[in-house]
Amino acid sequence: MRAYKSLNNDARATIGIVTGSGPEAGLDLWAKILRRNQAAIGPGFRGDLDAPRVVVVSEPDLGLSMDLAANDAAVWAAMQKSLAALAPLVDAYAIACNTLNWYAPRIADLDLGAELVSFQSVLADWIARSGTRRLALLGAGPVTEMGEWSAYRGLADLVEVELPADPHALHHLIEDVKRLGSADAGLRLRFAKLVKGLDAQVVLLACTELPLIADIETERTLVDVTELVAEALVVRSLAGRTGRNNQHPQQQE
Repeated sequence: MRAYKSLNNDARATIGIVTGSGPEAGLDLWAKILRRNQAAIGPGFRGDLDAPRVVVVSEPDLGLSMDLAANDAAVWAAMQKSLAALAPLVDAYAIACNTLNWYAPRIADLDLGAELVSFQSVLADWIARSGTRRLALLGAGPVTEMGEWSAYRGLADLVEVELPADPHALHHLIEDVKRLGSADAGLRLRFAKLVKGLDAQVVLLACTELPLIADIETERTLVDVTELVAEALVVRSLAGRTGRNNQHPQQQE
């Protein structure tokens, strides 16, 4: 990321986060945005005054996405409700859930004005930059099935993809991170065992719960898609306002 000077906050773009699947994943993305923002500004960082303007909408019903095929109608209704609250207030935003980024094409058809920074787009950019040719994909059931309900169903067109040998164990692990919280003592041991069973050197953490327990000892390279999204949002925040949301609703006449 290139270096930026401190900006008047009125000149910065407003960025947003849709969360709820799960709520802790939204906090994780927000924390990464703050760290990336400070690193981008560098020695001239002034603290609070140089923090990004962030709007967060957390919708519990988005948690139904763990079985997206069975809950499509309810999840889409929750997504539309969240976007109606968020989009008028921001210039760019992300959905803090790999599974929910399946809706990216449908959201684009809504023409909300604010830019959705999708997980798929930032991952494709990273693959092109890094020259990665093979990786393992770890995510919830709908993601790793690589079928109709996977946001990453086109990933195999970009790289060779290794899938987990026991996708059900991985899915249950993700559910337990949501249920027990990332501090639970047994979660990291289970995750380390899953990673050890992979052949690929590069492991894509394609679920926002997995980075919460990724502080394990491993020789493999763990790539956190949430970190890539945080970087992309910071770039947009520091680039300044553009387009329809040049003014906040309360400033418009």
